[in-house]
Amino acid sequence: MAPAAPRAVAAALADVRRTPYWLDDPGRPAALPALTGDEHCDLLVVGGGYSGLWTALLAKERDPDRDVVLIEGNEVGWAASGRNGGFCAASLTHGFANGLARWPDELARLEELGGRNLDAIEETVARYSIDCDFERTGEIDLATEPHQLAELHEMYERATGLGLTGLELLDRDAVRAEVDSPTFLGGVWDRRGVAMLHPAKLAWGLKRVCADLGVRIHEHTRGLELARHGAAMAVRTERGRVFARRVALGTNVFPSLVRRVRPYTVPVYDYALMTEPLTAGQLSAIGWHHRQGLADSANRFHYFRITVDNRILWGGYDAVYPFGGRLSADRDHRPRTYRTLAAHFFRCFPQLEGVRFSHAWGGAIDTCTRFSAFFGTAYGGRVAYAAGYTGLGVGATRFGGDVMLDLLAGERGGRTELEMVRDRPVPFPPEPAAWAGIALTQWSLARADARGGRRNAWLRTLDRLGLGFDS
Repeated sequence: MAPAAPRAVAAALADVRRTPYWLDDPGRPAALPALTGDEHCDLLVVGGGYSGLWTALLAKERDPDRDVVLIEGNEVGWAASGRNGGFCAASLTHGFANGLARWPDELARLEELGGRNLDAIEETVARYSIDCDFERTGEIDLATEPHQLAELHEMYERATGLGLTGLELLDRDAVRAEVDSPTFLGGVWDRRGVAMLHPAKLAWGLKRVCADLGVRIHEHTRGLELARHGAAMAVRTERGRVFARRVALGTNVFPSLVRRVRPYTVPVYDYALMTEPLTAGQLSAIGWHHRQGLADSANRFHYFRITVDNRILWGGYDAVYPFGGRLSADRDHRPRTYRTLAAHFFRCFPQLEGVRFSHAWGGAIDTCTRFSAFFGTAYGGRVAYAAGYTGLGVGATRFGGDVMLDLLAGERGGRTELEMVRDRPVPFPPEPAAWAGIALTQWSLARADARGGRRNAWLRTLDRLGLGFDS
């Protein structure tokens, strides 16, 4: 199928706003005051994204009398938690295939825990009346190339053989009856394992609930240094300090206050487009009556979904690693990637020719060499951390908050006995080796997509070592 003409792509992007659609909302709450002076508390949570918010909320639910402070360097939900696609997945392992490759003996348990975690998120949203457009419509993993059909069939057989339910194998006609694109050859619909939501509204709702439960939240308060203070810990900020018995770090893509953790994660920049609301005729042309999330099965994949006001979010494909892992607001926009994404959108949905994009944005994802979160403690168990979610943190961060609280409580057993929790990924090498290795991996993944999924010697070596780099 011919790609969209450059002139059509330029017209579709002509009036785009370079800001995250989710954050461009009149309901965005005002920032809470920054910390000035000193604070004392039982638990300090560093980071106001999902990881920190869930940890603070769960801490208060476990013990309403616990004195909890949360600090955020910018505003709650402004980074990855307000820029993602709004897919809230049950998977704790960055998908079934990744979990099977890394923790085959405990994957059934991890899948059960992930399902219970998503159930708990749904229950929390309802119990606290968090208005975040929560729709548990599931997700279809799509085949758009013949070799991907075989891969999806194999994963379906393995998943159902492990006892997973709610999966439906779709052939070409069945998948196009759900969402009509000439590029779709088949798919697997996970009916219960993924919910769609408005990610920024979830973060803002969690902020409101935390405050209602007594969490003291300070925005525009960046944690600068972590140090021992007698039997407790102290975190220095720009205009004060927080003294806490325990500290939970939910800083994810930003440099950890525990320096030895920093080599375990690198940032990759991901980008997305949002269309204008579709007309009734445009909706009729594509179907999508069940409003599932969608993702194709390429190494350089696209994820896409429909919003409550009938826009289509279209993201993914490029994953840009900056040399040295340097974070910069300048990288939040990449016009070249926007043009690529727009061209791919019209290839997928040629019947939507003429649709314009209203918003375009990017942001950094924290990834590690196993693609899913890792956990640990420091300072004799007084500090816990979780990082490396690799894009599936909307749901998995709640589980990560529970793990951090378990670790801080010194619990033995349950979540803390999981191999996934006890093991660490391999750290990334220093530069320039990290940049060279990541660049070679990305080139190899793109080449595999173009060669029917055949992985070259470099990718096969990474597979054997349990390493890699997600697209």
